Amino acid sequence: MPEPILKLERITKRFPGVLALDGVTLDVRPGEVHALVGENGAGKSTLIKCCTGAVVPDSGTISIAEKSYAQMTPKLADECGVAVIYQELNSVKDLSAAENVFLGNEIRHGIIVDKKEMERKSAEIFSQLNIKIDPNEKVKNLTVGYCQMIEIAKAMMHNARILIMDEPSAPLTNNETENMFRIVHKLKESGVAIIYITHRTNEIFQLSDRVSVMRDGKLIQTLQTAQTNADELIKLMVGRELSASFPARERAISDEVLLEVQHFVGKGVSDVSFQVHRGEVLGFGGLIGAGRTELAELIYGVRKKAKGQLFWKGRELHISCPKEAIEAGIYLCPEDRKLMGLCLPLSIRDNIALPSLTKWSRVSVIDQKTVEQTAEKYKKDLQIKTPSLQQLVKNLSGGNQQKVVLAKGLATMPELIILDEPTRGIDVGAKQEIYKLINQLIADGKTVIMITSEMEELLGMSDRIIVLAEGHFSGELQRGEFTQERIMELASKAYNKE
Repeated sequence: MPEPILKLERITKRFPGVLALDGVTLDVRPGEVHALVGENGAGKSTLIKCCTGAVVPDSGTISIAEKSYAQMTPKLADECGVAVIYQELNSVKDLSAAENVFLGNEIRHGIIVDKKEMERKSAEIFSQLNIKIDPNEKVKNLTVGYCQMIEIAKAMMHNARILIMDEPSAPLTNNETENMFRIVHKLKESGVAIIYITHRTNEIFQLSDRVSVMRDGKLIQTLQTAQTNADELIKLMVGRELSASFPARERAISDEVLLEVQHFVGKGVSDVSFQVHRGEVLGFGGLIGAGRTELAELIYGVRKKAKGQLFWKGRELHISCPKEAIEAGIYLCPEDRKLMGLCLPLSIRDNIALPSLTKWSRVSVIDQKTVEQTAEKYKKDLQIKTPSLQQLVKNLSGGNQQKVVLAKGLATMPELIILDEPTRGIDVGAKQEIYKLINQLIADGKTVIMITSEMEELLGMSDRIIVLAEGHFSGELQRGEFTQERIMELASKAYNKE
């Protein structure tokens, strides 16, 4: 068994009001996929930032190839062969694939950038990874999956010996995920040490050799993956037993049509019609690019539709902006939390209050007591991990940011809430809370449209599923008809785009 290439010993890091890392000791070996799991706020992100120099630990040592350091810097981490691929990609969309691979490390002759050589070397590494990307193609024209592959190529171009992958499959389709898994196996065979952070237990067992569980800033246990199971890992992560993955609810859907969309046409959407009944969870399935998010944004007034009608409680409603949708009783929790879901420089409290300020104001004076009580309620209900509601949202983990997005929407008390990828980047314990919350919304007479790329979630939570393909309505399935194979068949349907 090879000696560890990376050793973290007694790493401790404090932030104001939070002990983020409490004496964490961990090692990773060459040619090993080492899964790192835990709930949001467990300390995973802080730990990997210590490895890359983005965060300086208060104490402890970091050893790479038997050289020890009290702290890393980004330059030193790069020199030591440490590379990281984040869930939220750092591609520059107006540059080519090759320019992104060499971003910050361009090949130059004097002051002249040698684009031809960059294209040649990019093509070479794409070929080694067995991925078909034109080095000249602008990144904005590529799928999220290909953008993820470019990030991996960038790490390999830097001769990474230690590759940290933070939720790399979160934005990918099933096919793109399988391709990414193949590349991970190829990197492992070449001797690269991989730290793989994920909330998806199936990925742990498909990819990893060992798995380390963190909770509340501490390393709870490191296990051989072949000698554990999902139930044990979940119990270690959350410190308690969890009930069934998708909590049962009484399904009593009303005959009342709450929302009806007729012949919607807009960017990414081609003549889509459907109904939503009060009291149901209507799931939307489809591959990335199918038009699900675009359809939600047309309903919510983020995008302008070219054609089509929307009926709300039987009457035609013209929504030209999100404010009008909120006033009607419709709320969209968007897929891109940082760009569209949050105001990052503001506090948790202020973010939760933003969409409801008009409702909570009298003669331009905000009812601060209501704001505080509501923010505290959703902090508790969604288990947002923070020392204070005054914590800035930009300082939260991705999963906790997602919970604030949900809290914002729920605070408006909508009759229909559209959840676009509501559990992306959220840990298994928090997913349970969100599923229970969805069930409670239904029990309270609310209605939910849920867009999700997680097949189990789509099957487990939906009362009815509508599948889109290439912007078209591809099919509708009642609960008794749900199968993964049928959904994928509908999602893969090809349409004439003329």
